[in-house]
Amino acid sequence: MKLWGGRFESGPSAVFERFSGSLDFDRRLIEADIRGSQAFARALERAGILTAEERGEIVTAFDQIRAESVHPEFFAGAADEDVHTLVIRKLKERAGAVADKIHTGRSRNEQVSLDTRLWLREECGDLQALLCGVMGRLLGLAHMNSGAIIPGYTHLRRAQAVLWPHYLLAYFEMFHRDWERFSEARRRANVLPLGSGALAGSGFPIDREAIAKDLGFDGITRNSMDVSGDRDFALDFLYACTITMIHLSRLAEDWILYSSDEFGWLELGDGVTSGSSLMPQKKNPDSLELIRGKSGRVMGCLTSLLVTMKGLPMTYNRDMQEDKVPLFEAADQVSGSLLMMSAVIDSTKLNPVPPATAAAESWVVATDLAEALARAGTPFHQAHQIVGRFVLESIRSGKKPSDWTAEEMQRFAPEFTGDFAVLLDPKQGMRSREIPGGTGLLAVASALAEAKERLGKLIV
Repeated sequence: MKLWGGRFESGPSAVFERFSGSLDFDRRLIEADIRGSQAFARALERAGILTAEERGEIVTAFDQIRAESVHPEFFAGAADEDVHTLVIRKLKERAGAVADKIHTGRSRNEQVSLDTRLWLREECGDLQALLCGVMGRLLGLAHMNSGAIIPGYTHLRRAQAVLWPHYLLAYFEMFHRDWERFSEARRRANVLPLGSGALAGSGFPIDREAIAKDLGFDGITRNSMDVSGDRDFALDFLYACTITMIHLSRLAEDWILYSSDEFGWLELGDGVTSGSSLMPQKKNPDSLELIRGKSGRVMGCLTSLLVTMKGLPMTYNRDMQEDKVPLFEAADQVSGSLLMMSAVIDSTKLNPVPPATAAAESWVVATDLAEALARAGTPFHQAHQIVGRFVLESIRSGKKPSDWTAEEMQRFAPEFTGDFAVLLDPKQGMRSREIPGGTGLLAVASALAEAKERLGKLIV
């Protein structure tokens, strides 16, 4: 059956039906479609369009359809244009002629918007729960090696020493922002479009506020024309998905490097790695590489809908049907990637010796020395020059920081008083970084405690 007709002398061609059909992907909206239609039936009763008995028949029939829809055979052989047509056909089979009243004052345009919003707000909650899982595991990993020292990098060059938990907390903050972005995406989606009609508003006295309350929306949309052509909420969701995947991809890239033979910091578990079909010795970080690769797919989903929407004239155009595939694809890929990253974190062990050795043997202490000179009264620009020459001399002579004595440092530069040699140990320089957000031991311990408290509030 069609939700339209009468004006046409013949039906659509077979090629058009195949080209325009969407049931193969929008079928996952069936729960949202049923829920929204039940709420609309109750609204029609309040408006005097359905009797209490008719509303009861329709709602009961929808309950039956919902129960049947969980079985794979429910969709077998269905040739309906979309999920909305399928549901109405099933409704008519069960409720009879009264089913024809369900679309009184309702357009499929607003119905699609409603279904998508209902689905999307639930998806936001599911992804937030998965983000909490990743954040919690990062905190657990941080506590396992709370005193470990690693080099922090800029330009992929050793820069300054940081604590391992400080590094992990950086990703905690990224994922916390992602959680907030999904909250905002949900908020923007959580307004009721029903009552907007096709573009001009319903011609029946539908109580929009009552439907919004029935379905748990925060409020109602304000302009019927805007609603008809609005997919901003979908773009907000896809943007949140994209940024989340960027953060997952960056973490994956780090750990691909840090688990390599050249770094040797991390050991990834057998359950999240794979071997080579040719080289027996290989243990490849395929799980992380796939996360990194899937980030491109999700970015493509955002770009796809942006390009679809960029030139559309006001109100609904059929192009907007193309929002579903990128929405579903992005949600699936982000969900899968978050689950995979949780498994990777659970399996990962830090070997603290290689990063500590890398920090000790490199010149990550240079900034500590320059800042100590500045605290002792040397203008920082001059301090920077002194330490730069000191590093250059060390490189020329093949000296590591630990090779210098206090006397040798003073002979090189009288500004290096006897207490400066202690700063050649990366642990000592970090003691000056107890500012909130810094990598000092106390600052990081405080940040870990605060992060745990914040995560607890998110989970609740």
